[in-house]
Amino acid sequence: MDTLVSLLNGFAVALRPDNLLFALLGSVIGTAVGVLPGIGPIAGIAILLPLTFKLDPTGAIIMLSAIYYGANYGGTITSVLTNVPGEGASAVTCIDGYQMARRGRAGAALAIAAIGSFIGGTVATIVLVIAAPPLAAVALRFGPPEFFGLMLLGLILLVAFSGEKVLLGLLSALLGMALAIPGTDFVEGTPRMTFGILDLMDGVGFVPVIMGLYGIGEVLANLERKPTVIENPDISSKMLTAEEIKASAMPIARGTGIGIFLGLIPGIGTILPTIASYAAEKKLSKSPERFGNGAIEGVAGPEATNNANANGALIPLFTLGVPASPTIAVLLGAFMMNGLAPGPFLFKDKPEFVWGVIASLYVGNLILLVLNLPLVGLWVRLLRIPRSILFSLVLAFTVIGSFVTSNSLFDVGVLLAFGVIGYVFSKLEIPIAPMAFTLILGPLTENALR
Repeated sequence: MDTLVSLLNGFAVALRPDNLLFALLGSVIGTAVGVLPGIGPIAGIAILLPLTFKLDPTGAIIMLSAIYYGANYGGTITSVLTNVPGEGASAVTCIDGYQMARRGRAGAALAIAAIGSFIGGTVATIVLVIAAPPLAAVALRFGPPEFFGLMLLGLILLVAFSGEKVLLGLLSALLGMALAIPGTDFVEGTPRMTFGILDLMDGVGFVPVIMGLYGIGEVLANLERKPTVIENPDISSKMLTAEEIKASAMPIARGTGIGIFLGLIPGIGTILPTIASYAAEKKLSKSPERFGNGAIEGVAGPEATNNANANGALIPLFTLGVPASPTIAVLLGAFMMNGLAPGPFLFKDKPEFVWGVIASLYVGNLILLVLNLPLVGLWVRLLRIPRSILFSLVLAFTVIGSFVTSNSLFDVGVLLAFGVIGYVFSKLEIPIAPMAFTLILGPLTENALR
């Protein structure tokens, strides 16, 4: 009963006109970020972080969260219509979504993707509401050893899931840890490894580093790639047949479960859950030969998984303060910049804030469902923006954003330096995520250890 009362109070916060506006803006921006290939949710949140500095913390986190799950749906649009995933988690949708578009069923593919995303995100939020209070109550008994163990587990899993490049992932993670060392010592309060540079007294700012790695780094890498070829598929018919709805029901249910479960595990990322969902549907299908040729189950399952995973990954963040993915780690950084520490004490000290953000997840998923299907044509037009204009805007946002963070040209230099590092990492196929992850978690891990 207490949880229900807290959630109702949260809806009172989330449905305030200003917070509704932030949820709407975040959903629109997030969808646009997902539609534009090569940007993705991490870069989108990092680039737009400075815009939230002057906002109320509740509005800021509502907007950034909406960008996060909005980008997960936006990538679906380009996957279906152009066979180019807007972000990594939507890559699996290309396999059958694009084939459906070629057969004149693009509208149906986008419709089932929207429905699956809504159901997956909503169920994951319900699980968050149910699981958060008991998990937070248990976590309140945690001391520094337990928190250090949690942080260490997250770091180990992140490196372990770097694919075949475990050693390169470990190298990236160690570099991120090294970046977290300069600044003021937590225990003694004295400068360490600042080399007399006053700008390093507060450490290396994670905002310019993240914007450099994912913003400028991605721009430089994308300049070498061929521009997306835009076709004009028929999206006028979005009506699903009864047979398609029946075929999609169980894949959506299974995909939701897979997404929530894997969202709880640090280091899994967003791509593996959708691959797992697609593989499960193909394995369970009575006619697996249809997959790859426009099977609607191959769209419904992964898309439900995608948004369920995005919202499910918020459970360890809210309850334990542990990010389950690099994108959530950037969101954790946004919490910290607003003077908030995710974890069990947040439920105790800032209940209005935490339940307001949780309630906004319901609102945001509904906004995405209502907003995106009528505006598919508009999102497709975004792909026709010349790359010279798009990348120039991204560069302008990153440079201005890194400067206004601390009104320091030093941070602009950090931004440009890590933009080059991000580009070099992409060329050498060194994972960037471990560096971003450990840069944010490094100080928390050291503090708990010491």
